Amino acid sequence: MEHEQKVRISEGGRIVIPAEFRKQLGVEIGDDLIIRLENGELRLLTKEQAIRHAQQLTLQYLKKDRSLSGELIAERRGEAYE
Repeated sequence: MEHEQKVRISEGGRIVIPAEFRKQLGVEIGDDLIIRLENGELRLLTKEQAIRHAQQLTLQYLKKDRSLSGELIAERRGEAYE
């Protein structure tokens, strides 16, 4: 679902994210967001959205039967016994 609202850039390049948008994103004052310039458009992502995006990118390059978490656990156990 797309929503659009006009905002103005104020001093220092600041923009205000409308309350309705913040509510729908589940972000509150003081939360960190990731800002991305993509195909000439600005995109705002929550940290959770950015993490999911990174996970999706990573998964497309992994073999289906490979477990990175399993490999990390095995590696750490090996280091613990050294």
